[in-house]
Amino acid sequence: MTTPIRIVLADDELLIGEALGTLLSLEEDFIVAATARDGREAVQAALREHPHIAVLDLEMPGLDGIEAATAIRADAPSTRVVLLTRHARPAVLRRALEAGVSGFVTKATSVVDLPGILRTVHAGGRYIDGNVAGAALTEGNCPLTARELDVLREALDGATVRTIAERTHLAPGTVRNYASTAMSKLGADTRVAAAHIAWREGWI
Repeated sequence: MTTPIRIVLADDELLIGEALGTLLSLEEDFIVAATARDGREAVQAALREHPHIAVLDLEMPGLDGIEAATAIRADAPSTRVVLLTRHARPAVLRRALEAGVSGFVTKATSVVDLPGILRTVHAGGRYIDGNVAGAALTEGNCPLTARELDVLREALDGATVRTIAERTHLAPGTVRNYASTAMSKLGADTRVAAAHIAWREGWI
């Protein structure tokens, strides 16, 4: 008898999470071992349940899907990770692959295709949404420097210049300069707006 594929499912949207859990539970070779509503719960569930696959939403509180994937792959390397996302941007794909994700699925994917995708990943394969993979081949590089990205990463939660300076070990004036340059490059009115643009693009 074939060993069932154990799955941990994480999505902060209750309706989507429950629908996916119900769908996957209908498959004879799948067992939904645990569900989670945020990234930290997902990591805890993966370490507790030792699933074959963790299916993670990209946008979750606590830890986002990529951060959760990084933690899971570090502490439970045998668990393969599939990321679900509405933000099918090539830069996000690159971050996901760097985190060791084995599947990158947009929420526009038909639900009837998901079980087959998970079986492919469980068998050692990789699944990347075709449209995102194609766009990744033609997209330009991030226009921001590493230091500008550091500043925007810390600005994402609305931190003050002084707080960002402390976190990045930079002078407040230097933080303002990096933030201003990044805002100009991205056409943003505030450093928080610039940070959100960079996050949506998958640069931070």
